[in-house]
Amino acid sequence: MMGEEDLALIHALQLRPRASWTVLGAALGVDPVTVARRWSRLARRGEAWVLGSPGPLLFEHICVAFVEIECAVGSATAVSRALSGHAHALTLERPAGSHDLLVTVATRDLLAMSRYTLDQLPAIPGVTAVRTRIATHMFTEGGSWRIAALDPGQRARLAPPADESRTRRGPLDISPFDRAVLVRLAVDGRASYQALAAGLETSAATVKRRIDRLVQLGLITFRCDFARPLGGWPVAVTFWARVPPADLPEVGHALVRYPETRNCAAVSGPYNLVLEASLHSLSDVLRFETQLATRHPSLDIVDRAVMLRQDKLLGHLLDQHGRSLGVVPADLWSEPGTPAHEHRRVTGPDR
Repeated sequence: MMGEEDLALIHALQLRPRASWTVLGAALGVDPVTVARRWSRLARRGEAWVLGSPGPLLFEHICVAFVEIECAVGSATAVSRALSGHAHALTLERPAGSHDLLVTVATRDLLAMSRYTLDQLPAIPGVTAVRTRIATHMFTEGGSWRIAALDPGQRARLAPPADESRTRRGPLDISPFDRAVLVRLAVDGRASYQALAAGLETSAATVKRRIDRLVQLGLITFRCDFARPLGGWPVAVTFWARVPPADLPEVGHALVRYPETRNCAAVSGPYNLVLEASLHSLSDVLRFETQLATRHPSLDIVDRAVMLRQDKLLGHLLDQHGRSLGVVPADLWSEPGTPAHEHRRVTGPDR
């Protein structure tokens, strides 16, 4: 299990994923060298990582779906392994419930989603059924989830500067160069401008300018994630619910304020809301569901599934303890079926 110092560093990086070790150390009350050493250990073991992921404006333009997959008996592991290499299958979970896999899929548009879910997924050996729930609105996504390891003063010291927290509106303009930057940031969200520039054969100033633009336009956001079972959140649960359409915006925005909420979206299909939560124990599932039902009478939870295992989390391939083994970077603009390049993690001897 992770210690309090590790969790405090993770929380700090959730607030300021690309902050300098000096800034992080000042908020945590330790010197920058110590902070850097702690992070190096966590990252080397695959216990925590920083990555670049789609920003709020990008979610308004791409197509996201929650896909339930049924498999032939004994083939779920092979199917999950095949899907792990897909750049469009961002998250892979193994639920205890009516289906074998729950896959979070993202593509550049609805047409690409149709090709992926109607043509590619059913052709995978072992897949017997595919049910796709299109997200019609994302109330929040996993990058907004925070743990509670810092005190209010520390959180205040890590508040981003005002110019960084404002999102400007602008056109959805993702160039091939931007795509290349995004793929590299999906592997290492704390990669220096110099390292990115070397790989892209350009200048550090150019890379910084493009990243700043992508952040300011809400096309990319940075997040710090970690091996949740080792950090005290071993239970992931997905709730499917019905809400009267007129109440859906109010209920959806209320649900994202719960500290347990990881993802919340309006979806197509017989249930119009999906809520994904991270919890400390199995007993918290009933407590949390009861709390939701009591506070939101119009929320009718019709199904719930506890995840037995997460095989992939926003591109990161996970072991049974939630540690990152490597990355298959998301490339939402690629054609479904295009082979993705996997980056395996190099681990130290203390792993």
